[in-house]
Amino acid sequence: MKFVVDGMGGDNAPKAVVEGVVEALNEFKDIEQIYITGPEEKIKEVLSNYTYDEKRLRIVDCTEVITPDEHPVMALRKKKNSSLVKALNLVKSGECDGIISAGSTGAFLAGCTLIVGRIKGIERPVLAPIMPGKNGRFMVVDAGANVDSKPHYLPQFALMGEIYYKNVMGVTNPSVGLVNIGTEEGKGNELTKAAYSLLKDMPINFIGNVEPREASKGDVNVLVCDGFVGNTLLKTYEGVASTLLGIIKDEINSSLLSKIGAVFLIPVFKTIKKRFDYKEEGGAPFLGVDGVCIKAHGSSDGRAFKNAIRQGKIFCENDILNKIKLEIQK
Repeated sequence: MKFVVDGMGGDNAPKAVVEGVVEALNEFKDIEQIYITGPEEKIKEVLSNYTYDEKRLRIVDCTEVITPDEHPVMALRKKKNSSLVKALNLVKSGECDGIISAGSTGAFLAGCTLIVGRIKGIERPVLAPIMPGKNGRFMVVDAGANVDSKPHYLPQFALMGEIYYKNVMGVTNPSVGLVNIGTEEGKGNELTKAAYSLLKDMPINFIGNVEPREASKGDVNVLVCDGFVGNTLLKTYEGVASTLLGIIKDEINSSLLSKIGAVFLIPVFKTIKKRFDYKEEGGAPFLGVDGVCIKAHGSSDGRAFKNAIRQGKIFCENDILNKIKLEIQK
């Protein structure tokens, strides 16, 4: 397996990228090689602080960086020598099996679609993060790649999510639900009503509509929706979790008695924090593109980048790409 990491993608690049790559090389011995794209001298300077197998790391020198405020497609066309475009081309050529980037989501998605290309038969790629729930982790497809979707897109979203969840999470027959404002079949707007009719005829374990308030329980493995709803669900979920943790922290610091009591709950707080830490997952795959493409969080640190590379490794080991292709052909 060979992976390429966008060395200038993310808020903490290239330091966090280099740290994550070195950790991945030291931990995942079955990864043959990792490439880092970016300014060679700058990356070498950061690498000088680490010990690693130099034969398994390559630097691809680049002089340009695509920033989040640039128009995605225009930036890809103008900045051919950017760290992102160079990385995408390594996947397109087959030299690397997958790419990890914490850079502009829009530019990365556009690059995955235009440079790497879609799987034949897939109309729209999706962003599919795994989220923590009370009773287990669940996947959201789509979480923001397609803010305007047509009903017939959603069965493809569901199928790709089901394949990924089944193979990566080890669940034989994962449940799939449609995010909606009510559980009855006739609920929702024109998109969800039409999508429901299509989903119930799919060869998947479709359990019907799921209200957003039920998502956090984690009882439904794969939640299907258009990108606008999915992204709103994702950000609301993250915001509520952050707010609740903040309220708990404020209450603990409000009195001496609370602080004393909190000492005994430290292991509980650590467990909760770990369950909601995006760094544990590392990144979310773009499903539907003809390559392993993992989107890492913009504020990723070294541990998050290492885990994003692990995500790519799991993707390859479970042959997700070919399994999606096979199901789409059927």
